[in-house]
Amino acid sequence: MRAMWRGSISFGLVNVPIKMYAATERKDISFRQIHKECGTPIKYEKVCPTCGRKIEEEEIVRGYEYEKGKYVIIRDEDLEQIPDEKTRTIDIIDFVNLEDIDPIYFANSYFLGPEETGQKAYVLLRKAMQEGNKIAIAKVVIRTKQSLACLRPYKEKHLIMETMFFPDEVRKVEDIPVIEDVKFHENEIKMAVQLVGSLSTKFDPSKYTDDYRKAMLDVITAKLEGQEITVPAPREEKVVDLMEALKASLALAEKEKQREQGSVAGKAMP
Repeated sequence: MRAMWRGSISFGLVNVPIKMYAATERKDISFRQIHKECGTPIKYEKVCPTCGRKIEEEEIVRGYEYEKGKYVIIRDEDLEQIPDEKTRTIDIIDFVNLEDIDPIYFANSYFLGPEETGQKAYVLLRKAMQEGNKIAIAKVVIRTKQSLACLRPYKEKHLIMETMFFPDEVRKVEDIPVIEDVKFHENEIKMAVQLVGSLSTKFDPSKYTDDYRKAMLDVITAKLEGQEITVPAPREEKVVDLMEALKASLALAEKEKQREQGSVAGKAMP
């Protein structure tokens, strides 16, 4: 795995030289837009609508829209005035409890590995957080954008960093309309709680797969092999009473649990 960023973790007077690696990857299926007549991918050109011509790269500058249709030009020399002495440092601000952070703040995950010269400090920081049962809140600049970040021990020997949204980047939930004064029958709540219990299990990420992506790849493979593509008929959603839905869901959950237990028992038999 190739490092995407090199720098150091700074806490107190301690510096931990590290390498940063992307911890996740998107596996979305992307399509190109093709000219139907000849099968050629469409090209996109940067054209100025005022001048009516194609613009070369060296003619393009940054512009910030401060009012509708009005821009202030920001040049490289303007950006050079921003202090950048900490752009290669993950600066720890506080140590906090992980359970105090709402997951809505988390954005992207990155593995942090030690440089050869920083292995002892790296392990010391990880052990200190493990024994104190704390995680670190820090600030870091990645590709000209400063982010809030969370550093925490990962697995047994590593550190991971999650970039976080700043508070003003999280939208207010109060802007979402709320349904008030909903009344439930006691049995509805009881059965809903029972259903949650029936569907509860230990988290196992390996059981969750991207079924839509798999179906899309099957379609692509079929096209490549010249097969006829069949599209299943959409399932009709039947509107049912809430109690009926809960009862049916409980029965289905119980049936699935019995099936899984039978499967496990079958595997255990010699």
